[in-house]
Amino acid sequence: MIEPRKAILEMPEYHPPLAGREHALRLDFNENTFAPSPRVMDVIKNITAEDLTVYPEREPRERIAAKHLGLAPEQVLLTNAVDEAIHIITYTFLNEGDEALFAVPSFFMYDVNVQAMGAKAVRVQSDDSLRFPFGRILKAITPKTKLIILCTPNNPTGGTIAREQILAIAKAAPQAVIFVDEAYYHFFGETVIGDIGKVPNIILARTFSKAYGLANLRVGLIAGPADLMKHMRKAASPYNVNGVALRCLEAAMADEEYVAWYTQQIKTGREKLAAALRELEIPFWPSAANFILTRIGPRHKNLVAAMKAKGVLLRDRSADPGLAGCVRITVGVEEQNARCIAALREAVDEIDWQPAEAKIPDIEDEDEREYE
Repeated sequence: MIEPRKAILEMPEYHPPLAGREHALRLDFNENTFAPSPRVMDVIKNITAEDLTVYPEREPRERIAAKHLGLAPEQVLLTNAVDEAIHIITYTFLNEGDEALFAVPSFFMYDVNVQAMGAKAVRVQSDDSLRFPFGRILKAITPKTKLIILCTPNNPTGGTIAREQILAIAKAAPQAVIFVDEAYYHFFGETVIGDIGKVPNIILARTFSKAYGLANLRVGLIAGPADLMKHMRKAASPYNVNGVALRCLEAAMADEEYVAWYTQQIKTGREKLAAALRELEIPFWPSAANFILTRIGPRHKNLVAAMKAKGVLLRDRSADPGLAGCVRITVGVEEQNARCIAALREAVDEIDWQPAEAKIPDIEDEDEREYE
């Protein structure tokens, strides 16, 4: 009988988005819910048949991305979204038996990739405030710690990590790569990109799936010190980002006005959604991302189902550690948020949800964790 590697047998499974999302308001996977820049659509309209026959050239766009970020080309590697960035980082820096440290709840793909490398995932559980457990992360660092993953803003909580804390962790673990996942940077505005090359063990990842609206094209990047990037460049496939995506990426980065408009839509919408949640007495956590995490209580599935019946998809996060009874709502543009809030008012009334329910412990069997 043929068996895969032991680490593959033992690693957790992830579940991609389910089918049937095409005609609904997609407030479940933190995507751009509107559109990419019109310049991106112009690029796609002008793709020729011959363009599709050519192997993609990543390096010219890496130079453009590096300039866009104020970095040197050797400090930037384009990836097949942040998913591949996580894979490349774990593949490059983790040996079997090493430890990778991160706070939970957070992005499930950290678990998947760390365990696939045969390394030990050391998870530090946040308390009920869901604030970053800075002190306990520091205490969890050991000589075996070779990777520390810091997601800011964090998915699925929306919480952030202060730059001073990131620098303190980097100083406390000089033997480890400090990987800062900035997938939701545009909705927050704070970054450690100015520390790239100055702090020898800090690297970061960005995605073009969120603010730029290129989720279907799968584009992201890793930025870090040149001496670390050369190892990750060896680990990456030379044709990991397709040519259509590379052309669209260039157009998307050039349209800074569009990205500024979209991110402002999200920030304004986030405030309006928070105000509606307060009015409905639905508890939620402060967010610096393009979503808000709420606590519904034991009837979280009922609310998600009621919203789906109205054509609005929300994300049940109850299977995440420490998030029993929680539902995450992606923020859209103005018209979409108005539709979401109206549907939420109706759904809460239809299921006769009461604020006291949010305080009731959820004792249902744990569901399988799902992707994104």
